[in-house]
Amino acid sequence: MKKIGFIGVGIMGKSMVRNLMKTGYELHIYARTKAKVDDVISEGAIFHESIKECVPGCDAVITIVGFPRDVEEVYFDEGGILENADPGTYLIDMTTTSPMLAEKISKEGTEKGFHVLDAPVTGGDTGAKNATLSILVGGEKEDYEACMELFKAMGTNINYQGKAGCGQHAKLANQIMIAGALSGVCEAFSYAQAKGLDLNVLFDSVSTGAAGSKQLDAFGPKIIAGDYAPGFFMKHFVKDMKLALTEANMSGLSLEVLSLVLSNYEELAQEGLGDLGTQALIKYYDVQDVEE
Repeated sequence: MKKIGFIGVGIMGKSMVRNLMKTGYELHIYARTKAKVDDVISEGAIFHESIKECVPGCDAVITIVGFPRDVEEVYFDEGGILENADPGTYLIDMTTTSPMLAEKISKEGTEKGFHVLDAPVTGGDTGAKNATLSILVGGEKEDYEACMELFKAMGTNINYQGKAGCGQHAKLANQIMIAGALSGVCEAFSYAQAKGLDLNVLFDSVSTGAAGSKQLDAFGPKIIAGDYAPGFFMKHFVKDMKLALTEANMSGLSLEVLSLVLSNYEELAQEGLGDLGTQALIKYYDVQDVEE
């Protein structure tokens, strides 16, 4: 497996493409705007003007796009992957999307002779850059095993979750955990600032204790510095939380913390902040940037 098609060369995808090339894979990419991927083209990625031109002859095709509608488009629309990839190709969707959509791609792809996996990732832009992503894989286990070396070029914590759609369910569980943890960090910082504490001292004091978390480590310093640049877009986190609530409702679950955090984020998105990073949740509490 050496020739890889890659669709969705954004914040995460660009680093994943680079790491695949470093490992020796031949990367064929498609992006809607060529200018946005000129850097990886100059580094050796082969650009194609359409999916139809990109995917034939590839051993595997990886997608990591924005929203479920984008996944539908690249797989099912005229000129899409299912219409143009060669039978026997491994189709790996690494977007966080609907488990039901993952099952649909698996069913129709399998009928056409493809090997289909849903393999969403977690670890953000830092994990993508460092090839330390966690990769949550659903599909046939033998297909998962066949793609292990490919996954190892992008991540270090790679686990088989179960049948088609289970990778997406695992990722949504991950996003539910993040919602609670990050909202706790933001509430604590807003409280501490309102009481006149030095947030840098507070961070140093609590980050190694029971209150410590990956979310605090990743975003505490950024919040203190007023850095809201996206490693992961707020608007994409809103999408993920909505997917999780839909699935929870289908199972008769009431996830009250998730519902509250989603409503907070939606309010910020309606204010035009959807392209900021998830750490911008602190703005919900109307706290002035610390650097100010």
